[in-house]
Amino acid sequence: MGFFWALQRGYDDGNNKDSIESIPLFIQKLEQGYDFVQGSRFIRGGIAINTPLIRYIAVRLIHAPVISHTARFWFTDTTNAFRAYSLRYLKDPRVKVFRDNFVSYELLAYLSVRATQLGYSACEVPVTRAYPPVGKTPTKISFFKGNWELMKTLFLNWMGRYNP
Repeated sequence: MGFFWALQRGYDDGNNKDSIESIPLFIQKLEQGYDFVQGSRFIRGGIAINTPLIRYIAVRLIHAPVISHTARFWFTDTTNAFRAYSLRYLKDPRVKVFRDNFVSYELLAYLSVRATQLGYSACEVPVTRAYPPVGKTPTKISFFKGNWELMKTLFLNWMGRYNP
């Protein structure tokens, strides 16, 4: 479904912000039994290149603390969508990923917290996230409406509104 959705909307090969070199780390962690593997540029071995200051502040002081509090597990780079999930986690009937209320960012936020809430194992692996040194920041989040929707999603997630 994801491939169909991306092709129908004309997505290209990506925005080149994330390195592919970390993919084996995700696979290794899944093979070790982790159920949720979060990529982080803020842990040892991770690299953050040209992260816009406002984005850095928002991730470190708002997003990561709220997600971490909700998950009851400390995460450092929760806006990073470079992640992996075990089939065991995704198939758990207490998770239910295929629901109509996941239309935007909700599923990403929900899956970040539900794993540890249900007792699944989580970890972070180092990744590289690079933004261009000049020009417009590649993002799909508009400054006012997008950030408002993101904050609303964080709050509803914290309140457990996405739990089945």
